[in-house]
Amino acid sequence: MSTAHTQVPGEPTHTGTALVETATAAIQGFGPINQIHQHLCAFHFYSHDMTRQVEAHHYCAHQNEEMRQCLIYDGPEADARLIGLEYVVSENLFLTLPDEEKPLWHSHEYEVKSGVLFMPRVPGVIERRDMEKVCKTYGKVWHFWEVDKGDNLPLGIPRVMMALTRDGQLDESLKKGVEERYGVSFDKERLNRAYMSGPEHGVHPLANGAGKGLKTELRETGCVKPPADSVSPVLRASV
Repeated sequence: MSTAHTQVPGEPTHTGTALVETATAAIQGFGPINQIHQHLCAFHFYSHDMTRQVEAHHYCAHQNEEMRQCLIYDGPEADARLIGLEYVVSENLFLTLPDEEKPLWHSHEYEVKSGVLFMPRVPGVIERRDMEKVCKTYGKVWHFWEVDKGDNLPLGIPRVMMALTRDGQLDESLKKGVEERYGVSFDKERLNRAYMSGPEHGVHPLANGAGKGLKTELRETGCVKPPADSVSPVLRASV
């Protein structure tokens, strides 16, 4: 499903605010945003709970040939909510990461070859040229807004997310909803992408949570004793 928008609390945008935005938009530059060059749709699940799956719309820009960065929204509409970020790197860059870092990254081979990662409205022949590259990459995703719970504001701590790695994981109702709305067939596209290959060295065994669930937690640090009236939280992913 494209997550049904829970009403975000707050007053409607005032006319004065809209006028200021129009003026600043005409004057200022938006370099990083203007580098966004493609829209990809896929599915993420919470690394500690595969049953919690969300439709994720990626708006991506290349840093260079081996890295791209994506803003993630819960839909393609103008009022879509920014729910997360994804960094995508080549196999070569992934292999340079420390082993303790690798479980936070997921592979894209299954997503691509199964057809569930796609570019809305882009002709297949163009889409597949980029999917050939994406198939060999790894991604690291953090979601900040748990829209699947109906939260009307981004609450709690960021959550590390993972991607599908085999058949039978994707919620059928989620799959059907996306296929109907975008006029695509994942099964048909799977056939078109059968020739594609994943990472040269195979999917790394430490990727995808090293095959285990990862849960993001806030903990107090024990390195430095904090003042009596404060805590020093750190963000950790614990297997």
